[in-house]
Amino acid sequence: MPKAILTISSKNYSSWSLRGWLLCRMSGLEFDERSASVDEASNRAELLLLSPSFVVPSLEHEGARIWDTLSIAEYLNEIKPESQLYPADRKIRAYCRSISGEMHGGFYNLRSALPMNLRARYPGFKVWAGAQPDIARIVEIWSGGLQAYGGPYLCGPRLSVADAIFAPVVTRFQTYDVPLTGPCAAYRDTLLAWPALAEWTRDALAEPIEVEELDVEF
Repeated sequence: MPKAILTISSKNYSSWSLRGWLLCRMSGLEFDERSASVDEASNRAELLLLSPSFVVPSLEHEGARIWDTLSIAEYLNEIKPESQLYPADRKIRAYCRSISGEMHGGFYNLRSALPMNLRARYPGFKVWAGAQPDIARIVEIWSGGLQAYGGPYLCGPRLSVADAIFAPVVTRFQTYDVPLTGPCAAYRDTLLAWPALAEWTRDALAEPIEVEELDVEF
């Protein structure tokens, strides 16, 4: 049987591609990667936040084609229930879906002010005031989940969909030197040490693709 195919764009810049890839790795699904050109209009629009609808990442599996990151998460949960992408407990599972959906559908100011760029580092970066409420809300979400469910992940001792959804935020906070303390700093460090995220980051650092608009000196 042929492997599934996950179509992604830039590993350095594409937060949605990272989320979809992490979810596939977490599920244990065997898949091949297909790279979509960042010069293609729709893919470039995704990277530059110029389009409200994205078709990357896209998963092809046994005749099905699934795009939209949360749709990929739900599909993987259906075909790989043993992977436990969502917590077993009904109430924690509801929390996982709620915070994942909030991240998926919001935080536009954060996305605009702190675009994903794994190769870049901006020590002492001054975050645009409009993005500060988004950062405060993310800290609130992380603190709440870690306190309620004991960590080290947002929904308890196991990685879940929520961690994959928030992983690009962790990388943004590292890139732009967003200060974190206590459990939130520990969560950031835990996710950065996640082998799958570390593997993606190594590939991103070696990627020759450059998007001029996202590599400006802030």
